[in-house]
Amino acid sequence: MKTQNLNVKCQNYDSYQSPFSWRYGSEEMRAIFSEENKYKLWRKIWVALARAQAKEGLVSKEELKDLEDNQNNIDIERIWEIEKDTNHDVVAAIREFAEKAKVGGGKIHLGATSMDISDNAETIRVSEALNLMENNLQKLLKVFGEKIEKYAELPCMGYTHLQPAEPTTLGYRFAFYAQDLLMDLELLQFVKKNLKSKGIKGAVGTGASFVKLLDESRANELENEVMGDLGIKAASITNQTAPRKIEVWIGNLLASIAQSLNKFAFDLRIIQSPGFGEWQEPFGSLQVGSSAMPFKKNPIKSEQICSLARLVAALSRVSWDNASQTLLERTLDDSANRRVVSAEMFLATDEMLTSAKNIIESLTINDKRIRKNLDIYWPFSATEGIILEAVKKGADRQKIHEILREISMRAWESVQDGNPNPMEDLISENSEIRKYLKPIEVTEILNAKNHVGNAAKKSLELVDIIKRI
Repeated sequence: MKTQNLNVKCQNYDSYQSPFSWRYGSEEMRAIFSEENKYKLWRKIWVALARAQAKEGLVSKEELKDLEDNQNNIDIERIWEIEKDTNHDVVAAIREFAEKAKVGGGKIHLGATSMDISDNAETIRVSEALNLMENNLQKLLKVFGEKIEKYAELPCMGYTHLQPAEPTTLGYRFAFYAQDLLMDLELLQFVKKNLKSKGIKGAVGTGASFVKLLDESRANELENEVMGDLGIKAASITNQTAPRKIEVWIGNLLASIAQSLNKFAFDLRIIQSPGFGEWQEPFGSLQVGSSAMPFKKNPIKSEQICSLARLVAALSRVSWDNASQTLLERTLDDSANRRVVSAEMFLATDEMLTSAKNIIESLTINDKRIRKNLDIYWPFSATEGIILEAVKKGADRQKIHEILREISMRAWESVQDGNPNPMEDLISENSEIRKYLKPIEVTEILNAKNHVGNAAKKSLELVDIIKRI
């Protein structure tokens, strides 16, 4: 298993770079949030606007052709050079485009405001990122579905408060994680369906500049033309920006996926620990667990998922703050953090989905340890079944309870000394219990497979749902 996505070619060793530019996240997700893609999308929006304006006679055929011919002729370093003087990234990009498109350059950005460009571009990037994430989430669910189906009937010890409780099945435990992820998929599809952007509405969202250039009806037609060209939808009402509520939804979605993956990874870390020892995340043949302790096989990918999940949860709060503190028609106090928040939440979640899929695909299941833990702890929990069956056949409930309490104490002592759990023999050999239950009945009650309810059935029902996504 490849344990780290190290793209060393992207590193600039003498200056700070975000780890997300080379360590975490896929190349596909990095490309979506790259500076190059951003500027290409800005150009795409300017050309789409000019194309729509050409139909209205505001841009000539020659000007439009010049803009289209130079759409992908971008010099990012030149943009940054201009921005040093303008201190405005959109204006810098306009001027650099105009330097290339000498015929049509004078019509770039006609009637628009910066957020008509940058917010629509961001919506396109988010749409692309959601499509990639949806695909990866579906792949992860398919892998979970295979594990659920394989282990639907395998009993394992269930734990509440990290203490032995009653049996469940391994497939049912996997189904719990998958069910959470299915809900995340539904939320993702809701966000995709309702994703809306700024549109082409000018300085405060009223569309005043475009109404002046055209008229109200034609301004609406122009916006619809541009948004159709871009493949995104515009919100009906905006201020200078797209509704920041949409970014709250996105933050909540990514935090929700992170929560689901954190739950799975945290449980894995517990179940991998020697006290449980039932699972183990993949460990490469050349992988090193510790620089000091050569024997270590630490669950580093699960720990990494938990680490990144905390970050996503924290960053999602920034989206909430941005939406709630954008004052009146717009303030700029969200601008700097938005350059970081969305990209890093998507990249972190992208990394977690990939890691979770790799873990589940190659997860080591220690069947012998699962059986051993059941044999040690389940007989104690099964005593309630002994009481119920004995009382049904005429026994005194309090008397049987006391007998089983004494047997449990003896058995626990033996287990603590490292011996197999002797509960079944002690119960079967007890003269008072034998009046009501035969040894074969005791064995049947203590069979964990008879105490997992409808776990297998419910697990396989979920598999059917996963197969249809």
